[in-house]
Amino acid sequence: MNNAQVFENKRILITGGTGSLGKVLVRRLLSGELGRPKQVIVFSRDEAKQHYMRMEYLQRAVTTDEVIYQNFRELLTFRIGDVRDFHSVSSALQDADVVFNAAALKQVPTCEYFPYEAVQTNISGPENIIRAIREQRLPIETVVGVSTDKACKPVNVMGMTKALQERLFISANLYSPNTRFVCVRYGNVLASRGSVIPLFHDQIRNGGPVTITTSDMTRFLLSLDDAVDVIFEAVKTANRGETYIPRVPAAKVTDIANILIGDRPIKTQIVGIRPGEKIHEILVSEEEAYRTLERSSKYYAILPMLPEIATSVVEKPALTGEYSSENSVMSPTDLAAMLKARLLMLDQVSPTDGAEFLR
Repeated sequence: MNNAQVFENKRILITGGTGSLGKVLVRRLLSGELGRPKQVIVFSRDEAKQHYMRMEYLQRAVTTDEVIYQNFRELLTFRIGDVRDFHSVSSALQDADVVFNAAALKQVPTCEYFPYEAVQTNISGPENIIRAIREQRLPIETVVGVSTDKACKPVNVMGMTKALQERLFISANLYSPNTRFVCVRYGNVLASRGSVIPLFHDQIRNGGPVTITTSDMTRFLLSLDDAVDVIFEAVKTANRGETYIPRVPAAKVTDIANILIGDRPIKTQIVGIRPGEKIHEILVSEEEAYRTLERSSKYYAILPMLPEIATSVVEKPALTGEYSSENSVMSPTDLAAMLKARLLMLDQVSPTDGAEFLR
């Protein structure tokens, strides 16, 4: 099939489909940009979020500007279930051709205080997907594990559990040869639930102060649509066991705060690093660099560590060292331009997401 139509007539399951990423993923799938799916299944444990998401689509005349679905209720469906529960995962997978595992506990301090909860969602959840496919010989074509830069050289529970999710999905290629398991790994997503920009917005609305953990902190930045682009690119071009990495800019957190504050009389306050936080994030480690290829001007691909899975040979690695946010920092001018463009785009979807802060 043409890569431009990879989702044509496919049944697509999204675990954690009511989250920030899941919502944008659903919108992009329904747009038909990579083919019209036969069905998009949102799988999550929160019935209230599913209800509001369902009502949002029921009240639209069209699902996107490009495609009108006369009977989209058959196209977009919702299933209550928890990735921690093997039986509900197994049941949901019966109807899928492609699986996006976006279910996660992703708040770094929360995972530090409740590490076993992170283990159950971020490790046992993926294992339930793998086990169901393997034991029931389900004809699922592709599984994409959504990971994070915190999985690279992890120092916190969230990153450790996500790193193990990556290894679980990669090794699953050995035992389910008819299913392609791949991963994507990226950094801080602008305006996603729990990320730094919505926090700064709330603090600015309330008159400050804007709290910064340390003045040295840097973060990779990309939008939710950029994150979905990485996922779609992996579906289109990744080989079994590969991990896709976007080539994205980074910024100092202090610069983000100052740009959002602008000329308002609001102070910043250094409060210290939260439990489990890094000063800089890394998308590719030194160990991974020697098996990293350049797939395009926008993406790197990390080949699997297991030689039985790797299908490519690295004659000339794309990187000579780790890919760190410390080494990719934008100037304040470039950052301001990026934030303005990205947050204006977000405002087209939700007018409260941030362009009001960029005068």
